[in-house]
Amino acid sequence: MGNVESRGIEPPSLPPLDQLLPAEPLLLMGAGPVPVATEIARAGGMVINHLGPTMDRLVEHIKQLAGYAFQTADKHILGVGGPASAAMEMAMGNLLWPGRRALVLQNGWFSGRFAEMAAGVGAEVEVLAVPEGQAICAERVAERLKNQHYDVVTMVQGETSSGVCTTELPAIARLCREHGALAVVDAVCTLSTMPLEKDAWGVDVVFTGSQKGLSSLPGVALIAFSDAAWEQVQQHPGPRPHWCGDALRAENFWQQHQYHYTAPVSGLLALHEALRLVCEETLERRFARHRHSSLALQAGIEKMGLVLNAPRRIRLNSVVAIQVPAGVDSARVRADMSNRFHVEISGAFGLDIVRIGQMGEQCRAPHLFRVLHALGGALAHEGASMNTSAGMAALEYYLAGYADDLF
Repeated sequence: MGNVESRGIEPPSLPPLDQLLPAEPLLLMGAGPVPVATEIARAGGMVINHLGPTMDRLVEHIKQLAGYAFQTADKHILGVGGPASAAMEMAMGNLLWPGRRALVLQNGWFSGRFAEMAAGVGAEVEVLAVPEGQAICAERVAERLKNQHYDVVTMVQGETSSGVCTTELPAIARLCREHGALAVVDAVCTLSTMPLEKDAWGVDVVFTGSQKGLSSLPGVALIAFSDAAWEQVQQHPGPRPHWCGDALRAENFWQQHQYHYTAPVSGLLALHEALRLVCEETLERRFARHRHSSLALQAGIEKMGLVLNAPRRIRLNSVVAIQVPAGVDSARVRADMSNRFHVEISGAFGLDIVRIGQMGEQCRAPHLFRVLHALGGALAHEGASMNTSAGMAALEYYLAGYADDLF
């Protein structure tokens, strides 16, 4: 045979993955993804058929386990291939359409995303906004609902962009029910890290991702619809804006075991184990672990000389937001933590803060000592006056459980 002339695009010559990743794995202590337990990592390394009896049993198990995590008896629990934003998109795309009206309660970056999605499907959108770092209060919501009818009211339980918790969520959900509006809640960082009682509080739709509070692999979201919400899903005049996010098509898979799209089987296997571990631990003990861990970390941060971004009464424990000292470049701090200490935390979306996650496997004592030491060392390296030893001592003291009553 003669020489064959090469045509088209040549294959790139790139190193294998083990040369791309750091030699020492980074400890993920940011706002997500988070470290995963061994059982979850093992499950996520398997692949099964996306249809058939094994998948059918897996789906049924996930729905039962998720019902406990959401604290709901809802029949309409669905999985979504993608991030939690895909579940948010499913909620907005199936409950809203031209002529419908949404009230978006906005106190940060992620709560504002609801408005973008609602507008994108043609709904009329009104935003009740408060400055970042503040919480939405039920009284202001009541005023809006008294003067205007809304089909949907959206809110985020834990606004991770600023470290603020919507502490009045139960009262807001009750107001929505009284005024005939569906309460839609983003519980991406809060599910299984703090109380969320979907049925008892009267929440109509709640969704979460897999990679934060549930401490699983990224790529799968969960969403639960009340019967009232599902009735409105069925009333959508169509066509629905997103084929993959069509809740009726999704229900065919999650309830009838009929093909929709190829499910992220490895992610679902990992999610099954994550939810099973939640049930094994129980919500009560899991909430206590998260609270104890986060409060101990917060005590160490403050004793080190730093200021937490949110006031205590509305402070989110799942993601701790910390104000950066004046004159310090937060990006350089995070880079130094990663390069020297092999610990990663998160930056922010406009605010001059850094954020440390307290979700799932992040709430383990060795991780707390490591992230606090890295934060103090990196800040000192950038010229900030830090009392890292005092912070570490406070962390150890609070972890021993001697001073919980001070919070």
